Amino acid sequence: MKATPLLGWYRGLAIATGCALLVFCGFMIAKYGFGAAEDLTTYVAMLHGYLYIGYFVVTFLLGQKLKWPLGRLVLTLAAGCIPFLSFVFERKVAREAAEQIPAGGARQPAGV
Repeated sequence: MKATPLLGWYRGLAIATGCALLVFCGFMIAKYGFGAAEDLTTYVAMLHGYLYIGYFVVTFLLGQKLKWPLGRLVLTLAAGCIPFLSFVFERKVAREAAEQIPAGGARQPAGV
């Protein structure tokens, strides 16, 4: 498995999951605060749920590929459920992964 496409999927799903979560929070405020958009809230919740499942799988695979410790993996997985945190983690993970993974997924030659 090449790491670069996996990182791209992670970044896309982190942003999509974060946006869906923010929209979902807005709909929850509308539903419980103002009694509006009750039907739409269900669909937005389902959208966030489906996106989070993809985020979870891709994040788990990326964590295995980059050999993250268990605590780091759990925090990164939880970032998809806390508003704005997925955006913060996306930037952090992308920066760190770019340092660890050479462009194109090629391996660094060993210094012989």
